[in-house]
Amino acid sequence: MSEVLFFISAFVAIAGAIGVIALKNPFNSVLALVVHLIALAMLFLLLHSEFVAAAQVVVYAGAVMVLYVFVSAYVGEEGETWTSGGRLQRGIAFLLAGGLAAEILIATLGAGLQGMADSDDLPTLQAGFGSAAAIGKLLLTQYLLAFEAASLLLLAAAIGAVLLARRRATGAVAEGPRVLSVTELVSSAGTGSMTEGTRGTLAARAMEADRLAERRVAELNAAKNRAAHKEAAKAAASSDASTDAEGGDA
Repeated sequence: MSEVLFFISAFVAIAGAIGVIALKNPFNSVLALVVHLIALAMLFLLLHSEFVAAAQVVVYAGAVMVLYVFVSAYVGEEGETWTSGGRLQRGIAFLLAGGLAAEILIATLGAGLQGMADSDDLPTLQAGFGSAAAIGKLLLTQYLLAFEAASLLLLAAAIGAVLLARRRATGAVAEGPRVLSVTELVSSAGTGSMTEGTRGTLAARAMEADRLAERRVAELNAAKNRAAHKEAAKAAASSDASTDAEGGDA
């Protein structure tokens, strides 16, 4: 039974990882990543690491994925494509991807060769393997550098999200058309509700964008009217000149 669950979880994990980079919609990519993390949690359960499996579901598939959804909803669907960077950036990306693939293949081959060894040569699980105390001891002793590097990576991700939010607030990223929600239609204005408080800034920004759009449309219409008046004046002047010329000839 464990072999069947292993192959099913491995297939789902690989399919979810491929979906993260293959799907164009960011929400679908986030959902594929959630499926991938749940499959990894099942693999951790098969390895008798219940604490890591629970943390995988609660922390990553729960809290972190919620942040991903918020960032995807705030930034929007438009993002970088394969042709966004230069040749050097794409070359470095393919080089790093090839190195990561080679590392995974080497690790997989080594694990497979180790699994083919005799049962006497296989490592034995110690008492308390996979518990919170054992994992905390390893994170603060043997894997302290990797643990701190992961903390710095999450800090860099948080700073990047703040910078993206500032770009969106200053108008560096184009906003889409304004869409009214059900809460805006139900709740009355000026009541000081939580919905009004949380959406006050966004509503003011949307109203300002609407005013700017109306001003631009009015300016374009005025320019078109001025151009039409000039053309009409030129046409009238040319017709008067032709009439005077005909009268002089007569």
